[in-house]
Amino acid sequence: MKLVIFLGVIAIILFYFITLYNALVNLKHTVARSWANIDVLLKQRHDELPKLVEVCKQYAQFEQQTLSRVMEARAGVAQYAQSRNMEGLGHEEGKLRGLIGQVLAVAEAYPELKADQQFAHLSERISQLEDNIADRRELYNDAVNLNNVRIEQFPDVLIARLFNFPSARALQFTAAEKRDVDLHQLFQQG
Repeated sequence: MKLVIFLGVIAIILFYFITLYNALVNLKHTVARSWANIDVLLKQRHDELPKLVEVCKQYAQFEQQTLSRVMEARAGVAQYAQSRNMEGLGHEEGKLRGLIGQVLAVAEAYPELKADQQFAHLSERISQLEDNIADRRELYNDAVNLNNVRIEQFPDVLIARLFNFPSARALQFTAAEKRDVDLHQLFQQG
């Protein structure tokens, strides 16, 4: 009888640890899936930005320096996204968002450009992608937080350490990158 009880207790403990392991695996894949959703949107925006820059270039007087800075920031975002360097990506993302805002604000000074249907379509598409990236970033950071909390809690920490479950880094922006864009200042630059 004692052997049956002992084996029953061992089976319950084993089942419990298997359940914990599977929950940690699920969280790890949720973080990866959440990142993949952001990555898709970053690539879509990456593909749309050169089109926007080309439309702007058609208007000879449009600020070329701003357009080249957009393309440099675009390349930086792609590099950090590919390497999954969240700190660098957050910085470059903030810089790129500011530059996109600057392009759109400067475009206000060019009525022909503003009236261009392709420009209007691309700027709307990029704005939608920006909103979607922000939404997905929130979901990603929630998944990262849940993952990181679980791998630090007891008894999950035992399984996490035993099977090398890594912590994940949230995608964050600095306070300067999150502040509102000063449109008046941007118009003065254009």
